[in-house]
Amino acid sequence: MDQSTKEQGKTMAIVSYITVIGLLIAYFSTRGDKENEFVTFHIGQSFRIFILGIVISISVGVLVSITGLSILSYLSYAPLVLMILGAMNANNLKEEKLPIIGNIG
Repeated sequence: MDQSTKEQGKTMAIVSYITVIGLLIAYFSTRGDKENEFVTFHIGQSFRIFILGIVISISVGVLVSITGLSILSYLSYAPLVLMILGAMNANNLKEEKLPIIGNIG
């Protein structure tokens, strides 16, 4: 993929990491003729973060209620860290898969 394609999709790639609303905006604004491989890659990574956030939220809630270890609630920050990492990759025009979840699917 050439540099100009990445530059054109840079903003939408970054927007895809800003909550679920940003993910939806990026998805629907790059459909059809405007499809950009760089943005599509980052939308996929962002969607993986969204799913991970749901899984962690449910899992941590159950584990904290069973064990009473509230320190486990710090695991809920993992999706935020991955969102920041993904947005930094998009800003630097990189197509690096995110740690742990990047290869899923």
